[in-house]
Amino acid sequence: MDTLITSSIDGAEIDITVVRKRENTTPLPAILNFTIYADSVNINDAILPATKGYVGVLATSRGKRRSSNKIHPYVHEHKDVYAVIDWISKQPWNTQEVGMFGGSYNGFTQWASMKNKVHPALKTIVPSVTAAPGIDVPRENNIFFNFPYKWISYVTENKYLFHTSPQRWNDLNTNWYASGVAYNKMDSIDGTPNPLFQEWISHPTYDDYWQGMIPYKEEFAHIDIPVLTTTGYYDDAQRGALYYYREHMKYNPNAEHYVLIGPYDHWGAQSTPTTNLRGYALDEVARIDIKNKLIFEWYDYILKGAEKPAILKDKVNFQVMNTNKWVHRSSFENMSDDTIPFYLNTQKEGEVYTLGNTPQSTKQEHLLQIDLANHSTQNNANYYPWPIAKDSIDLKEGLVFISEAFAEDKIINGAFSGELIVTTNKKDFDYSVLLYELTTEGKYFHLSYHIGRASHTHSMEERTLLTPHQPTSITFNDTRIISKQMKKGSKMVVVITGNKNPNAQINYGTGKDVSTESFADADEPLELKISSESWVNIPVLKESVDFKL
Repeated sequence: MDTLITSSIDGAEIDITVVRKRENTTPLPAILNFTIYADSVNINDAILPATKGYVGVLATSRGKRRSSNKIHPYVHEHKDVYAVIDWISKQPWNTQEVGMFGGSYNGFTQWASMKNKVHPALKTIVPSVTAAPGIDVPRENNIFFNFPYKWISYVTENKYLFHTSPQRWNDLNTNWYASGVAYNKMDSIDGTPNPLFQEWISHPTYDDYWQGMIPYKEEFAHIDIPVLTTTGYYDDAQRGALYYYREHMKYNPNAEHYVLIGPYDHWGAQSTPTTNLRGYALDEVARIDIKNKLIFEWYDYILKGAEKPAILKDKVNFQVMNTNKWVHRSSFENMSDDTIPFYLNTQKEGEVYTLGNTPQSTKQEHLLQIDLANHSTQNNANYYPWPIAKDSIDLKEGLVFISEAFAEDKIINGAFSGELIVTTNKKDFDYSVLLYELTTEGKYFHLSYHIGRASHTHSMEERTLLTPHQPTSITFNDTRIISKQMKKGSKMVVVITGNKNPNAQINYGTGKDVSTESFADADEPLELKISSESWVNIPVLKESVDFKL
């Protein structure tokens, strides 16, 4: 059944498709997928629940399919999804019980529906690889990335999805970077006005615009339905997915919120993971069918009184890479039971510096210089983990530190953290910290990374500029979670550099709105004097742990 409903909230039109088995003559719980991705195949997300003993419902954002409204991603979902749930609950084929599922944007819509209150008919949500607008998309730590620029065209150009040559976007990034013009001129270089892009970058902090899209602070407290979150170590939206989890547990500590995380990317953690991810062969136990099996075991548990899925033995469930085991903990804080500190020593071995477990006896500084006006070179262009294991890394792109070989196997388990004690000649800078395992085979295995803006070290809502030539503490702990066994003889590798490449905003350090800066603002090269007292903490799981399947 296809229908077009009018929201009772503000009169917007929302296109809905309902799928039921003909033999079902009694009311059933409904499983809703609310998406902006209107195409010919997402009807399968309504068919799937119908094959599992539910009614499947597919709804698309206002402006998509037959809706006559303007397409405005992220802005209206908190009203529209609630209106769809209300409509479903009033249909004769529904038991006034609704569950939701879906990944990325479709995970966001689930949380958005509960911003003001939870509809009485909404009994559970299963958000996967979930986008959190203003948190991890279209930016990270308030650094805008370029990939959402093309996404805007993909979802707003017409009633369905707009496909164009990838070369257009590759050329746009290259030409913008080479030109050195301000970030807010991106659509001028593209040759097509992009008002949504301009709307986004006009809100450079996490302000009321972004806060109005999803639950904010105390609004998480009223979310009292069961939640199952799925994400992956290599999921682009891991930070978004776990932002919701952490805020939910912060403001509602007794929430029934489970997390499953493993060696998955953005696609695998919302569907069926590939057996080989970017060169890494998944352990056998990690090869689970998330979309077709786990999610519906969860629905049966919540909506039909079945047993809880066996893999969910505690609130946080993670697969330790290279062990063929899952481990279960009550929280992410309990994920590790020890940490290994690494200090940024100034002693060199060949082309790289050493990592020490204690600060060196004499405080010294590393000097990292980056000519922001020189766009013939790049920094942090290869931060992305593809492939996951590399034959080599650029030892001259930034500051590279390598530890001594581990005397025994180690399990890195959780999110690494650190503090950089920095003196700079600018009022602001963007930086990255990359974490690798240098294996006994000589491969650089990508573990995690952090990209940050110094002026937002302490708050995403307020910008605090630096005082040039005065030491400042840059702390970070919101890095990507990883769980992996590292073999005896492996070494830890830390790379610290700036963020100057064609993939994101470039912070020239004047203190102005970064989107308005160009390489005319670059002036003298960026200097980062990083103290040897700076450190990185690696969370570990002791080898004596009792692994439980």
